[in-house]
Amino acid sequence: MIRNNKQTISKIAKGLAVIILFLMIWEVAAIIINNNYILPRLGDIIWVLVHPLTSVLGGSSLVENAVVSLREVLTGFLCAVAVAVPIGLLIGNSKEVDSYLNPFIQMIRPVPPIAWMPFAIAWFGIGFKSIIFIIFMGAFFPILINTIDGVYGVRNQWTDVARMFRATSFEKIRTVVVPGALPVIWTGLRVAFAVAWMCVVAAEMLPGTSAGLGFMIMYAYNLGQLQVIGAGMVVIGIIGLGADGLFRAGQARFFHWQGRG
Repeated sequence: MIRNNKQTISKIAKGLAVIILFLMIWEVAAIIINNNYILPRLGDIIWVLVHPLTSVLGGSSLVENAVVSLREVLTGFLCAVAVAVPIGLLIGNSKEVDSYLNPFIQMIRPVPPIAWMPFAIAWFGIGFKSIIFIIFMGAFFPILINTIDGVYGVRNQWTDVARMFRATSFEKIRTVVVPGALPVIWTGLRVAFAVAWMCVVAAEMLPGTSAGLGFMIMYAYNLGQLQVIGAGMVVIGIIGLGADGLFRAGQARFFHWQGRG
């Protein structure tokens, strides 16, 4: 127990050391450049961060913009989960279905989510629905591919035991396939949320949006307020780090039998 605590403290200390070094380099560079329109001082960025409820550039506050982005990314992410997991289970359990769908999936998967924006605007108009669609496209394929791989990775001995007990297809999926594939699916969810978080910020930078961290960053760029951009990037990073920490904690809690956290 003591050894694990020391390892955890050491890991956190090493991570903080890199962050502190980065901040020191940033501040020194900002002092040398001496131009807030190129590289703002840390103090200016911190001022925005310590006033999260204050209106930013005459619009929504930092917290309000973060809430908008979180709402959008959670909506798109959950929609992707609801669609990708069942399709992944179907493909993973049927070679016939895989032979039909795999070429199409491999053709569409490399297309960057943001490349769908013209179609999203044409289909759903400018605003919330288009952003959700872009997030959905970004999160869908990591979840789908990991679900398929998770099903493929389920040991044959497990499914053989289910057959011996004359389990139906649904019972086999519910009691053997899903539990066995869940660790890999969870990894897909972790990756997909990170992609979705990047997609929402990029989608909010496009014309037609009026709130969100991406919108705030682009609006601040147009006004030359780089300290607001820096604060927005910090918030994006903190939320992303927190979300990844939750997924890692869930992995350590529920899938500790894998021997990794």
